[in-house]
Amino acid sequence: MEINTLALARALHVIGVVLWIGGVAMVTTILLPAVRRLKTAEDQIVLFERLEHGFAWQARFTTLLTGLSGFYMVTVLHAWPRYGMPQYWWLHAMTAIWAIFTIMLFVLEPLVLHKWFQQKAAQNPEKTFRIIQRMHWILLTLSLVTLFGAVSGAHGWLLPL
Repeated sequence: MEINTLALARALHVIGVVLWIGGVAMVTTILLPAVRRLKTAEDQIVLFERLEHGFAWQARFTTLLTGLSGFYMVTVLHAWPRYGMPQYWWLHAMTAIWAIFTIMLFVLEPLVLHKWFQQKAAQNPEKTFRIIQRMHWILLTLSLVTLFGAVSGAHGWLLPL
């Protein structure tokens, strides 16, 4: 039996996106509001860092899986010219969202954001968590718009031009 590598790549891509963006949704809609309801700033910081640290590894793995499988599919399908076609805006959006998260997870978070969070949360935890939650909502919204466009576009619903 021959393995259909394109189907495998597509399945891995979808699993990666579900775990990654689903995790972002959970952090945004459940974790951050729960953390902000804790009584002390110290409890908020400890719980947030513990849970976010665990999710960061899942997010790193799933963004890597999503990026590799996406690159493979674009290459195998000879879809690179679609980057020059406005009706495939969702392909650009997927790449941009992936790049934003990849830079944040692999570069900014370990080198800059972790230290920034500790400093700012020690000074003003309420403001810090408000900023973090706002950024998560922006990233989640952009991700969901992109996901909507990607699923509908991949199934033939393209913008008429």
